[in-house]
Amino acid sequence: MKTEDLDFKKGNGLIPAIIQDAETFQVLMLGYMNKEALEVTLEKERVTFYSRSKERLWTKGETSGNFLDLVDIQKDCDNDTLLILAKPHGPTCHTGEQSCFYEQDFKPDQDLSFIGNLEQLIQNRKKEMPENSYTTHLFTEGLDEITQKVGEEAVETVIESKNNNKSAFIGEVADLIYHLLVLLTEKGIPLKKIIGRLKERHQ
Repeated sequence: MKTEDLDFKKGNGLIPAIIQDAETFQVLMLGYMNKEALEVTLEKERVTFYSRSKERLWTKGETSGNFLDLVDIQKDCDNDTLLILAKPHGPTCHTGEQSCFYEQDFKPDQDLSFIGNLEQLIQNRKKEMPENSYTTHLFTEGLDEITQKVGEEAVETVIESKNNNKSAFIGEVADLIYHLLVLLTEKGIPLKKIIGRLKERHQ
């Protein structure tokens, strides 16, 4: 991520940053960053904002200890908004809630949206190829390694389906789905293409 690629002028030096839990993909909060805040976030790998009320840089958790460790960051198509995946240390909201968006009547289908977010994360890994990432390792090894892993996970899923350990079976299915998403990304085929084919067959 290069700060010069972002349009800070549109918001008078500030751009909104949407913070999302890197594991659950729950939206945690919305903050604002100036160029310096983004640079500090990238350097220290802890999410830092520009506080409009305090008129200074503000690292989330500097008083509460509930830091947000940076996992991934991307800009939108207009280069004026950031989506940040982070690992939260405790509740994000000052009310003690995990998220600042905690209205009880608002219950999005996070289980289904997680698949799309996971696909996006895998695609980002292929673009950025961060070190010490298993996904990066798969893309580095190439198509043969990826297809081999899909085959292995498929066989293990079938074998585990014959047993009575539901937890182990669920784990194997999860591994298979993950590796299938990696294979789709390697082949340049978005998941929506597969969903489209399923819809065609359902008609």
